[in-house]
Amino acid sequence: MKNFSLLILLISSFSFAQETSKFFDASDSFFKQYVSNGRVKYAEIKQNPNDLYELLSIAKSIKVSTKDPNVYKAFWINSYNIAVISGIIKEFPVKSPMDIEGFFNVQKHSLGQKSVTLDDIEKILLLGNYPDESRFHFVLVCAAIGCPPIIDEAYRPETLEKQLQQQTVNAMNSSEFVKIQKDILLLSELMNWYQKDFTIGGLSLIDYINKYRKTPLPTNLKIEFYNYNWELNAL
Repeated sequence: MKNFSLLILLISSFSFAQETSKFFDASDSFFKQYVSNGRVKYAEIKQNPNDLYELLSIAKSIKVSTKDPNVYKAFWINSYNIAVISGIIKEFPVKSPMDIEGFFNVQKHSLGQKSVTLDDIEKILLLGNYPDESRFHFVLVCAAIGCPPIIDEAYRPETLEKQLQQQTVNAMNSSEFVKIQKDILLLSELMNWYQKDFTIGGLSLIDYINKYRKTPLPTNLKIEFYNYNWELNAL
């Protein structure tokens, strides 16, 4: 009986590994085909949505656990970005995700054997389980030009740490997020909305930014925030 139980466990583990591998491979192919230079080919996806529907079908059936943190995080990061694209495609053509009522907090998506909103993924499934991982904010892409740019590859468990780090470094060294005008530091509103996530442990926003800056900022700059650009990140 013990050997039989072990066999069932091994079969189950192998099946899960196959399913998740299929999801990450399909996600990678999808992003490579429909993402370029931080923009999404929404019109092309709308014209032929089969790749998106197939990917959503795969994502719907998988169940991930925090027992394997990298698989869990990578799955939900990709799923968020896929769900954003799906939400846009349903209403396309649109000029902004903000033109779609309840886009972030009402519309439900069937992912990971759950029915979730985009806010559920970000605030409950990801930050709720990993409150210290502020780098999530630079890989979850909300379909707007003001968001961090979406990348043309999937986030994978084995490369997740490198990808999280790289996207955060890119953002903190980008003039799209961090602008200096004389003695004023202009930051993306994203840095204001989620300020508590960036200032854990008593860090200031400048302290946080300097963790990833190639050239550190002076710590005495006055901080202001510029308006978020909600225009659709369409190619």
